[in-house]
Amino acid sequence: MRPTPHKALGAGALTVAAVAALVLPGTPAAARPAAATAACTPAQVVGDGGFESGTSPWSTSSSAVVTSRSGEAAHGGSSYAWLDGTGSTHTDTLGQSVTIPAGCDAATLTFWLHIDTDETTSSIAYDKLTAKIGSTTLATYSNLDENTGYVRKSIDVSAYAGQTVSLSFTGTEDSSLQTSFVLDDIALDTSGGTTPPPGDSTRTPAAPSYTVNLSSDTGGTVWTGHESVTFTNASATALNEVYLRLWDNYHGTCDAMPIRVTAVTGGTAGALSVDCTALKIDLPAPLAQGQSATIGFDLGITVPSGADRFGHDGAYSFIGNALPVLAVRDSSGWHLDPYTNNGESFYSLAADFKVTLDHPSGLLVPATGTSTDTPGSSGRTVTTATASKVRDFAWAAGPFTKISGTSSAGVAVNVYSVSDISSSSAQSMLSTAKTAVDAHAARFGAYPYGELDAVIDNNYWFGGMEYPGFVLDLVSTTALTHEIGHQWWYGIVGDDEYNSPWLDEAFTDYATDLALGKTGTNCWNGVSWASGAEKITNSMAYWDAHSSRYSTVVYGYGKCALHDLRRVLGDTAMTKLMKDYATAHWYGVSTTAEFKAAAQAATSTDLTSFWTQHRIDG
Repeated sequence: MRPTPHKALGAGALTVAAVAALVLPGTPAAARPAAATAACTPAQVVGDGGFESGTSPWSTSSSAVVTSRSGEAAHGGSSYAWLDGTGSTHTDTLGQSVTIPAGCDAATLTFWLHIDTDETTSSIAYDKLTAKIGSTTLATYSNLDENTGYVRKSIDVSAYAGQTVSLSFTGTEDSSLQTSFVLDDIALDTSGGTTPPPGDSTRTPAAPSYTVNLSSDTGGTVWTGHESVTFTNASATALNEVYLRLWDNYHGTCDAMPIRVTAVTGGTAGALSVDCTALKIDLPAPLAQGQSATIGFDLGITVPSGADRFGHDGAYSFIGNALPVLAVRDSSGWHLDPYTNNGESFYSLAADFKVTLDHPSGLLVPATGTSTDTPGSSGRTVTTATASKVRDFAWAAGPFTKISGTSSAGVAVNVYSVSDISSSSAQSMLSTAKTAVDAHAARFGAYPYGELDAVIDNNYWFGGMEYPGFVLDLVSTTALTHEIGHQWWYGIVGDDEYNSPWLDEAFTDYATDLALGKTGTNCWNGVSWASGAEKITNSMAYWDAHSSRYSTVVYGYGKCALHDLRRVLGDTAMTKLMKDYATAHWYGVSTTAEFKAAAQAATSTDLTSFWTQHRIDG
């Protein structure tokens, strides 16, 4: 994803104060839950801690609590939570339910807090903010804690592992003299605990094959039908269950889910977790290594309003991450990371898809894979899309204007535009797409997915978004070249996008520079770290808590590190490294450790100090 500029800007007017740490009072041993035996899935479990998606999934005392209005400022992004500040007797509340995974040794709540007040006392706490988890008070702040900028708060909540609890903030003011409590970038990170048996690093379920049949309403915003998936256990450790990721439930609530799975066959549906984006399916019997199984279910999809990667801009629907896909289990256990709106969480293995979409004939339906259209019932068309070795499937539906062409290397390219995109802009994007797909293919390997669809709308808040053989983008040469670069770095060469976002974003931005003739001369000279904890290789859990730095470090510093590596290795060696690395991980999964090893093997220079200097860990 190419983020919009506000995602890359700092708070500007705010001075970040020193870190202040708070420790939850010790919980008596008898009150602590029994030791968990489940594997810990490291995760950041607070939904939209940066408040960039409006109120959901937060519950607030009024619609004015989550805001971007003037008078206060965000720590990162453009929105924040503003409690109180009225100068009269008043109470504001902010909260959401969070599930802290079992088996985790550590769980830490962090948030950034700014307090300003008109109170003049230096001894009496007239106005207060209380942070709670469940019924337990974690910390209390008041007008006495006034500060000129944001202060980061950190609280240990490990005692609540394995529980679903309410996280809440309550601000109260007395009858005069305002105090404003301003919160932003709230996160609850978990880590540590047990893992699958040592040495069992096999990624499974393997070789998924999805068959989907859906029919839409007249507008293309509601889709219903059936999905099934056949998979094989590649691991020596038996599979007792699998998990489906219902990613787009992030865009609704657990009471009104946009993605609905019912009538499960081949297993028993368990509880929804991770804000209803993960559904456990218990298998009828343990699945041994090499054995295959199939689960099926009825599926309902309701596309919300908004020009989002899952949303509709008037008559045009964009349907990314809507098909439930299997979660991955590896040496870290099940990857049940939360959805992030700041980047991506979509770690999946290469799979085959056959998707049949029955829709009104007035709607064009660009999709992942190679599509064929056949007549349906009266006034309807059936689009059948097939794709091999892809990590996800996305489509769009609407009265698009379509233009097509073929790249010099023979790739079929289609550009679908919404009504306010001029024909000259569409032609420019078609030319860009043809040039970009060939440029990336020449460096990393031939494009394997048949046709490439680009859906263009200048209303996308996120800039651009990649899916296999299918991208969403603004009218922008750089952004479209970037999203097409993701066909290799995330699509063909996969990675754990939540825990290692640099492996797709930094690599794609580097590829974009090369395709556009940019050499990154001296770009590393502009690097300035915000803290000792800031690293190119940090996870989205870190970046969701430090959203103003995400684009700068992961995209900017990440690609500059790769340019620097090219200067160390030399152009010829770096070109060979990247091509060979892509070939070795074709349809597989890249890790930081594997890339570092491949880079070291490409040179006689010891790269240990290079990785340290560029803060590339792993």
